[in-house]
Amino acid sequence: MKLLCQKLVSKWFLVITLWCCLIAIIFQIHVSTASLPNNETVPAVIVFGDSIVDPGNNNYITTIVKCDFPPYGRDFVGGNQPTGRFSNGLVPSDIIAAKFGVKKLLPPYLDPNLQTQDLLTGVSFASGGAGYDPLTAELVSVMSLSDQLEMFKEYIKKINDAVGEYRTATIVSKSIYIICIGSDDIANTYAQTPLRSAQYDIPSYTDLMASEASNFLQELYGLGARRIGVFGLPSIGCVPSQRTIGGGLDRACLDSSNQAATLFNSKLTSQMDALGKRFSDARLVYLDCYTPLLDMIQNPAKYGFEEAERGCCGTGNIEVSILCNPYSISTCTNSSNYIFWDSYHPTEKAYDVLSTMVLDNKIKDFF
Repeated sequence: MKLLCQKLVSKWFLVITLWCCLIAIIFQIHVSTASLPNNETVPAVIVFGDSIVDPGNNNYITTIVKCDFPPYGRDFVGGNQPTGRFSNGLVPSDIIAAKFGVKKLLPPYLDPNLQTQDLLTGVSFASGGAGYDPLTAELVSVMSLSDQLEMFKEYIKKINDAVGEYRTATIVSKSIYIICIGSDDIANTYAQTPLRSAQYDIPSYTDLMASEASNFLQELYGLGARRIGVFGLPSIGCVPSQRTIGGGLDRACLDSSNQAATLFNSKLTSQMDALGKRFSDARLVYLDCYTPLLDMIQNPAKYGFEEAERGCCGTGNIEVSILCNPYSISTCTNSSNYIFWDSYHPTEKAYDVLSTMVLDNKIKDFF
């Protein structure tokens, strides 16, 4: 009887083990297929843009647009690590690099401690405060898109020196490129200074932005980039600072900024469509974040949030960058209840939700 029980236990243990292995294999296949179609591989993720995707480049330049101090980074990985990311934790550049299976954290190119392997798997050239309009970066002494492109050229030379021309060509052509920029053009350069609004109305200013976007994409293509995703502008008029500055006593969404964003987005998609026809070997993927973010703001409970009109830091009405600091009183204790971390940038949780909505069904379009 004892021998029979031992045999039955052994038999069931073998069956359970086989099922576990089979389930594990199925799960692995499912994840691989969902992430990267057709067994494609991505050697690196390379990012250009503004504070949404700046993981700390501004730490290394002389500008007031910084966040390398608490409470920024409060929930970053191990906690209380103000890395220069404009959030309480991860930012979209990190999340996107992880989605493509490259690495969990995308470092800033200007980090002096970067190793060769860090470069080979991608970096972010983004600089908080930059825009399509060259004046936007100039106003706050940050790195413009043309500066970021020059750094990319330097990056290509560095990896070429490290691994040779053939592997460099493969990395450059097979990598995923993400551009996320333009909000500061509308929210700051146009809406808050007279320097552009005196020269341009919104239609002509968004023409300028779209032209600069097209020029940048053409230059990037000329340097070898082929898999390029471009984020449209979000519903910028509904971020807390814009509500405070232009939303009246009720702090309503600033319709003029939202209208400018939608107008630019329509022009950006037209430019990308035209370039896609010219560059048939490229994959130019428009990433719409306007509609998903607006839905999150209008229906926060649907996405697991409680507060959509104020940031977690301080009062949440106006604090951002140096105004969001260790002395900001009333900073919330549970940032996961908030869509916004400060008055301009989302929380890590909101970025994660938004990145999933924007990117997951578009990944196949990069290949």
